[in-house]
Amino acid sequence: MNRASLLFAASVTLLASRPGDARADVLSLRVEAHGGGIGGVGVGGAQEDLAFFKDARGGTYGGLIGVEALFVDVWVDHHQIRDNGGLAGTWTQFMTGIDLDFELRDEPPEDFTADGKKKSKGPKPEGKLKGYIELGIGFGFGVGTGQQIDPPLNNAQVSDKGFLVEGKFGAGFAVGKVLSFGISVPVGLGYYFKNGFANDENNHYSGLQGAVLFVVRGKIKIK
Repeated sequence: MNRASLLFAASVTLLASRPGDARADVLSLRVEAHGGGIGGVGVGGAQEDLAFFKDARGGTYGGLIGVEALFVDVWVDHHQIRDNGGLAGTWTQFMTGIDLDFELRDEPPEDFTADGKKKSKGPKPEGKLKGYIELGIGFGFGVGTGQQIDPPLNNAQVSDKGFLVEGKFGAGFAVGKVLSFGISVPVGLGYYFKNGFANDENNHYSGLQGAVLFVVRGKIKIK
């Protein structure tokens, strides 16, 4: 059984556990490491056949760092994309959106009745964290390069840029209160420009892209 099958089986098992409510952290920090596959197609515009993710497809690795306040997320993620010929490109996006995190926990301790009523005084404790299900949507701006970035990134290194909307599904299992292992499936649709004059429609195209990513996630609740 491959890793994807194992993660799928783990997600099904977690769903059979007690699902928690969607959590809105007052303030939390999230850091993720990613590895998987990515690709896409052009779906319109003069540069449709030269869409970034049509050419830059294959294996990918990278990461994400973000801050969540209540249900609102702000994050940056960056990925290196490689194919059989080596580096196919890099993609960096700056996003904001809404994120719902459903925590999956064990049943409450025996100190409570089946309907959740307290048998003794004190706050109701939560069951042990077992995993999560994540649903989100974000809007933002992305830039792609056909070469390795030589910091600081400047416009001369950018081959494609544009605005996108991205939906995401994720699920995973927890190892302690902070660390989780899981899978994430982001799918995005964007309006992009090849490097050049933005008001020249000959440089424009629409693109659809998606990825399947294995995720190591660290999430720290600050408040």
